[in-house]
Amino acid sequence: MPSNRFTSIWEKDVSFEAREQWQGEASVDTVIIGGGITGLLTGFLLKQKGVDCIILEANETASGQTRNTTAKITSFHGLMYDQLIKDFGEEKASLYAKANEEAITKYDNLIKENSISCNFSRLPAYVYSTGDISSLEKEVKAAAACGIPAEYTDKTTLPFPVKGAVKFPEQAQFHPLKFLQTIEKPLTIYVKSRVIGIDKDTVTTLNGKIKAKHIIMTSHYPFLITPGYYFARMHQERSYCLGLKTPYPLDGTYKEDKKSGYSFRRYEDFLILGGSGHRTGENKTGGQYEALRSFAREHFPEAEEKYFWSAQDCQTLDGIPYIGKFSDQTPNWYVATGFHKWGMTTAMVAAELISDMITGKENPYEEVFTPQRFKLTASITSLLNETGHSAVGLVLKKLKPVPSSLSAIEEGTGRVIELEGEKVGVYKDKNNQLFAVDPMCPHLGCQLEWNEEEQTWDCPCHGSRFNYDGQLFDEPSNNSITRREFHEESPEAETIL
Repeated sequence: MPSNRFTSIWEKDVSFEAREQWQGEASVDTVIIGGGITGLLTGFLLKQKGVDCIILEANETASGQTRNTTAKITSFHGLMYDQLIKDFGEEKASLYAKANEEAITKYDNLIKENSISCNFSRLPAYVYSTGDISSLEKEVKAAAACGIPAEYTDKTTLPFPVKGAVKFPEQAQFHPLKFLQTIEKPLTIYVKSRVIGIDKDTVTTLNGKIKAKHIIMTSHYPFLITPGYYFARMHQERSYCLGLKTPYPLDGTYKEDKKSGYSFRRYEDFLILGGSGHRTGENKTGGQYEALRSFAREHFPEAEEKYFWSAQDCQTLDGIPYIGKFSDQTPNWYVATGFHKWGMTTAMVAAELISDMITGKENPYEEVFTPQRFKLTASITSLLNETGHSAVGLVLKKLKPVPSSLSAIEEGTGRVIELEGEKVGVYKDKNNQLFAVDPMCPHLGCQLEWNEEEQTWDCPCHGSRFNYDGQLFDEPSNNSITRREFHEESPEAETIL
């Protein structure tokens, strides 16, 4: 059977304290939904400020996207400052830059104050180009206008020629799980405690309820449809990584200027190579890992692959995360989502901002990240694009004809077919064993697509992901998909599980 839980480099030597499942009822000042780096940092800062918190995690501590990061801590989030200035003006773009620069310093100070051994180091971050450099030159000027001393260079330590690069000094990288081993110790965390509902001041799990003055959602992608309507304001993308054992030196972290380009960083005697990204639900043919391996063979021929894994990131309409009040109708609810591919830095920004809001401290970055913002000129194209993708998943894919025979499914792959007048998602393993599921996402009913690379059923509308046999992997869906049984007059059908 396929393996759908690949192991990242961070998991090889880290474990967390065993925690109990939430049961019963209680009252507390603050409930945090989500036990990844954002939820844990927020809880840690609130505890420092004297606020009593309970953290509810659906699976295990830091078991979601936090384990799958490349763990760069940087204010350089691709070539974005020139666009931020165009969309929001120099003042807000500068505040965005300052919030992220301060997040790097906050990590540095927190790690030193608590003597955390987590491979933290300061180093430059680069965005490089192998083609047109005009956008790099614009970015240097924009970053400088926002208060970041960026510089243009044509010299890098990459093993292939580049036309140029933008260099941000004094950025950072670390081991996220080693960092969280210290952060999580004083916190009250309950695992395997998936939240299934929120009503005013009450959070409901499968086995209990908690009443709270403040409710914070840090579970990557909000599972609630209303209020907030985050499903219409974000989509999710997947990216892939290899952990290569090689002595090849790098003087910093690197990212290509192309959306689906490559990224690089070192960790101990490993090089982490990332890239080959795509929108979730758009990977029928696979090949992402092989593309990375082919690149590695060409440029790092002596490297030995030890790890491979993937990550999922939420993308907002205008490129800025949603951090702050969940909606105008729910003044005691807060959210942190839409971190793009920069979750480590943004986690600290979110923890600082939300903990300040709850404790009544003024924060200069609240207006920049507020989920209630909407600048039509910056967001209309993305909004129309998201609406179009949802329409395809909700309507057009359901109307599209599909094969009506199990013979259309090759061994080791999955496909949506029609049997007995209904659409069924069927995976056929290498032993001809069949696994059938309802191919509609429980979140909003979009038709799922088979992900050949990772042997999963993925939602092309909002990014929910499920195992080949229907088990939930990634939100916003809060439920697994239904296993199906049918009675096809075929020898193959008798092996369906």
